[in-house]
Amino acid sequence: MTVFEPNPLSQRVVILTPTGKDAVLTKGLLDEVSIESFVCPGVDSIEQAMEQGAGCLLVAEEAIAHRGLQSLSAALDAQPPWSDLPVLLLTRYGANSATVVQAMQILSNVTLLERPVRPATLLSVIRTALKARARQYQVRAHLLEQDRVEEALREADRRKDEFLATLAHELRNPLAPIRNGMHILRLTGGGDPAATQVCEMMERQVAQLVRLVDDLMEVSRITRGKVELRAEPVDLAAVIRSAVESSRPLIEAAGHQLAISLPAEPLILNGDPVRLSQVFANLLNNAAKYMNEGGQIWLAARREGGSVLISVRDTGIGIAADMLPHIFKMFTQVDRSKRQAQGGLGIGLTLVKTLVEMHGGQIEAHSAGNDQGSEFVIRLPLSDESAQSAANMPEAVLGLPHHRVLVVDDNQDSAVSLGRLLGLLGVEVRLAHDGPSALQILASYKPTVVLLDIGMPGMDGYEVARRIRERPEWHDLTLIALTGWGQEEDRRRSNHAGFNHHLLKPADMASLRSLLVSFQNL
Repeated sequence: MTVFEPNPLSQRVVILTPTGKDAVLTKGLLDEVSIESFVCPGVDSIEQAMEQGAGCLLVAEEAIAHRGLQSLSAALDAQPPWSDLPVLLLTRYGANSATVVQAMQILSNVTLLERPVRPATLLSVIRTALKARARQYQVRAHLLEQDRVEEALREADRRKDEFLATLAHELRNPLAPIRNGMHILRLTGGGDPAATQVCEMMERQVAQLVRLVDDLMEVSRITRGKVELRAEPVDLAAVIRSAVESSRPLIEAAGHQLAISLPAEPLILNGDPVRLSQVFANLLNNAAKYMNEGGQIWLAARREGGSVLISVRDTGIGIAADMLPHIFKMFTQVDRSKRQAQGGLGIGLTLVKTLVEMHGGQIEAHSAGNDQGSEFVIRLPLSDESAQSAANMPEAVLGLPHHRVLVVDDNQDSAVSLGRLLGLLGVEVRLAHDGPSALQILASYKPTVVLLDIGMPGMDGYEVARRIRERPEWHDLTLIALTGWGQEEDRRRSNHAGFNHHLLKPADMASLRSLLVSFQNL
């Protein structure tokens, strides 16, 4: 956007009089005091003079009589919103003509000067009008600068969105073979309890990573407090387990001791397990960071009526009394002069409070002061659901109806691991690692389903899908986009290219299995 530069004509007086003599005399007066002026040959040229630059109009009543007033009004109406050009109207002595009355009604910024006008009075009024006009130009400059800043912010926001989309795509690619590999281990582990426990732990942590990657695409929603919850009946013990797994490396690295006390009975919450785990992991991480080495952390829960109280207490640096009322505000941090080795952005506790309240709960912070430790107490409502746990066997092990599936992905680890997993589930699978190879295999293999990556070099997934849909014999083929690109525009493009479904990496086996089961009658 062009930045405003001062116009040398922006402070000139445009003069419109019915006789050349009056105009020459007025211009001569202004020249004597170094005020720029321009004699306009007629009312029809006013608009052009204004576009070139004008500080005010000095107009004689006779010059705009009859249709001239309408022409002047039309020229002024064409001004941009910031502009309100002053009009100094010279009227005849003692007259209250129809032209003057109409001018006062039609023109928005008009000053009457009754003739004869003393030169000193005329110059004073003109200087006042020019000062007012100068302020209008300052407003224009401010508006243009504001537009420039807003455009820069929009561009920065666009670049941020592009960066986050690319980062999410790059993170999803390695997560896909990791998740596929874990499913394979579950299917081939032989029932070893230790291996099963490790797989369950890894699956929980990968699920959390996937959700965090998804959040990269929702940064603006998070900052506006519009985080989406995926609520389900969840056992508090499972949530605590997941949080402790996330925080244990930090706790152990600092030599802290963690004591956990949970009731024997299941405590079922109706909540988002990943978000709840995020809450407790954040509190545990804070306790570990803001405490000298070899400290103690206690995590305890107990039922209280229809709620559960969860406490995270530590022997850390504590919270000063004047900080307690502000501890949950965005960007609030304890005194950096304290002995903590690690800092942060000061948004963690704000997010914790937001998530707790979204679950219908409350959180309080307590501390006796500096070096007296701190305690965070969360109250969450218990679910009315029964404590019956979900089936232990994952969806993936239930097997799938027979399909011939073509997996197309330039990431070989992702393609090979997904192919092997589908094979273990009874699906016939072929692999291709680029678009041309996929099109060649299609003719001979005749798959029923194609799992197709989008972001491949050379011929991308969109082009492959379009070429498939161009062939009548492949119109009924089910195309599933399996990709790291998940913005709304990516989904729109995949639909336009001919995809039936759009899934994000790493593939959620429950969603993928549900799709493949729905195709079994094809």
